[in-house]
Amino acid sequence: MFQENKLKLTVLISNTGIGTNLRAIIDGVAKGKIKAEIVAVISDTTEALGLEHARKHNLEIEICEKKENLLPLLQKLNPDYVCLAGWKQIILDEVILTYPNKILNLHPGLVPNTTDGSVENPDETEGLWNKGMLTDKAIQNFLNKKNTFAGSSIHFLTLNFDFGPVLGRTFEKIKVSDTIASLYGRLKKKENQLYVEVLEKLTNT
Repeated sequence: MFQENKLKLTVLISNTGIGTNLRAIIDGVAKGKIKAEIVAVISDTTEALGLEHARKHNLEIEICEKKENLLPLLQKLNPDYVCLAGWKQIILDEVILTYPNKILNLHPGLVPNTTDGSVENPDETEGLWNKGMLTDKAIQNFLNKKNTFAGSSIHFLTLNFDFGPVLGRTFEKIKVSDTIASLYGRLKKKENQLYVEVLEKLTNT
């Protein structure tokens, strides 16, 4: 009997988070929403909390401590898509050029469709790109600028830093009482859902 070949994913994590996006992707695959298999979880350290999710689901684990070793490792695994989920290591240009429109990045800001463009919040105010900012700094920027909404984007990685074809965005209304922890706690849940939705579209076409 013919068996359809599933698309292959690798998920790249580190110790900067607790692995919620990895867990969401694993659940999405298990429920059949994401028509793919996770061929490996790659971490730049053995200390990443997300590795517990990988072990629990008997996924292959690879440790890549040096950025120069990532490309040979990916070439060995031969994934269709590479999912950055809290990866903190610099992705070298050679990796991006080898996997054009194949590396998904979750950015804590609203990546526009053009480099001189912007994104509207649900209330039609201007959203913040937060280009070059990591998570805590980006969330604090939403609060400092007194924006009405925080937001995150999933885009394909390109040589243009924190910019590339946008695959999906999500928004979270900011409350007057919000702190970094409270705001990001709500936004993170929507990020997890967004990652599954984006991969569902990519793997079901």
